[in-house]
Amino acid sequence: MSLLIIGSVAFDAIETPFGKTDKIVGGAATYASLSASYFCDDVKIVGVVGDDFHKEDIQEFTNHGIDVDGLQIKKGEKSFFWSGKYHNDMNSRDTLITELNVLGTFDPIIPENYQDCEFLLLGNLAPQVQQTTIGRLTKRPKLIVLDTMNFWMDIALTDLLETLKLVDVLTINDEEARQLSGEYSLVKASKKILDMGPKYLIIKKGEHGALLFHEDKVFSTPALPLAEVFDPTGAGDTFAGGFIGYLAKVGTVNFNNMKNAIIFGSAMASFCVEKFGTEKIKNLSQEDIAARVKQFVELSSFTI
Repeated sequence: MSLLIIGSVAFDAIETPFGKTDKIVGGAATYASLSASYFCDDVKIVGVVGDDFHKEDIQEFTNHGIDVDGLQIKKGEKSFFWSGKYHNDMNSRDTLITELNVLGTFDPIIPENYQDCEFLLLGNLAPQVQQTTIGRLTKRPKLIVLDTMNFWMDIALTDLLETLKLVDVLTINDEEARQLSGEYSLVKASKKILDMGPKYLIIKKGEHGALLFHEDKVFSTPALPLAEVFDPTGAGDTFAGGFIGYLAKVGTVNFNNMKNAIIFGSAMASFCVEKFGTEKIKNLSQEDIAARVKQFVELSSFTI
C-alpha cells in the first residue's frame, strides 16, 4: 500500500565518543523513508533541499525504490543543517549548529500522484506544516502517524493540540509525554494524551524500549541490549519508518498489528545506532532484519 512521508531531508555533522563525521545526509524523512522501504514497496517523500544536495545523495533514495517527485530542490539555497555532540551516556547531547535554510520557508507541495496514499507519516516539523499537509490531501489516509518534540510544545502548543485532533497515532519520548500531559506517571500521561485526539500513543524510552497505549490496552517492548552505540541520531525516525512501513505492508490497522509494528520499528532503530548516520540502514538484507526481529522476540519470550 502507498506510504507518504513528510519531513526534513538535511545534512548533519555528528560527534560522539566513538568519533565524528563531516557533513552527512540526515533528516527525519531520510531515516524514516529508508527504514520503511524494507517493508513497503511504494514509499513517497515530501521534503525540501537546497542545490547543495547532490545527485548521488538523491540516488540513495531511488536505490531503495523511494519516489522523490515530492522532493523540492531550491536553486541557490542551502539545505537544513544540524551539528551536535553527544555526551558519554549517549542519551544527552549539545546542539552546536542549527541552520534552517530552506526548511525555514518549507511549503509542502503534494504531487498529484501522491494523492492516493493510504498511510501518512508526518515527521518532526512545525505543527502548522503538518496540518497543511493533511489539508492538501484530497482523501484522508487510512492511518496518520505524527511525530513531534518538546520544542513545538514550547513554542507552538496551540497548533500542536489542533494537529493532534487530526491524527491516529502519536509517537513521542517519555520526557515529551510528561511535558505534554503534565503527568509524571506514563500511564496517567497516556490517558490525557489519548483524550487529545490520537487513537494510539507510542512512548519511546530509548534504551528501555517503548510503550504502546490504546484505549485500556498497553503493550511494552524491550530495547535490544547493544555492546556499542555509535550514533543515536535518527533512531526515532528510523523507528517510525519501520513501524509505519510494516503497517503499510500488512495493510490492516489493529492493536495486534501495531504490536508487531513496534517490534519491527525497534529492530530497525537498533540497526541505525550501530553506525554513523544512515550508513547501516542503507545496506541491510531481509535476512538481517528477520534475524534481528527474532532477537527481539526472544528477549521477552517465556513460558509459565
